[in-house]
Amino acid sequence: MTLPLTPDELLTTTRAVRRRLDLDRPVDRHLVEEAIAVAAQAPSGGNFQPWSWVVVDNANTRGELARIYRAAAADYAQMQSARRRAEATDPAGAEGRINASATYLNEHLHQVPVLVVPCLGLRTEGLPTFALASLWGSVLPAVWSFMLAARARGLGTSFTTVHLLHEAEAAALLGIDHTKVTQAGLIPLAHTVGTTFKPAVRRPPAVRWI
Repeated sequence: MTLPLTPDELLTTTRAVRRRLDLDRPVDRHLVEEAIAVAAQAPSGGNFQPWSWVVVDNANTRGELARIYRAAAADYAQMQSARRRAEATDPAGAEGRINASATYLNEHLHQVPVLVVPCLGLRTEGLPTFALASLWGSVLPAVWSFMLAARARGLGTSFTTVHLLHEAEAAALLGIDHTKVTQAGLIPLAHTVGTTFKPAVRRPPAVRWI
């Protein structure tokens, strides 16, 4: 059963959910499989369908993956701290709220019932821009479709990439052949606390008609 959302409501209220993930409610595997089946209908270059999905609901494996995620997040925080010192930026306001939300997820990731790792069936190092655009453009639409399908089923998601700083370690944990497969991200998945979400405040679209 899906939520009664119009297409525009679904598209504009599928948020990056971190604080409102229900950490205590299990997620039935069939809901995840339904969302992946929807994602399989996403477009891909040449109908190549280069994606695969690693779905982690084992508590011990989730804990280890969360440990890798936190180590990578700590490395990223150091990188960002150096950048802020160089640029003298102020982390308050919207950036501060996002950082607080990301910190919450970082601290509770091991409690999220399901972690989903979408994968691309080859390595991308050294490829030209056109090939990279084609490959990422063939997997990220499926990732977004998965997140939309999850939202329609009352599940919250957030597309994260920080663990890719330690991609090889995550690959070893998950049984992924790091020499042949590229992880595209990590998606925490859980029922949401409440199902009502609002569109986010966005900058006006930059559109140039010629």
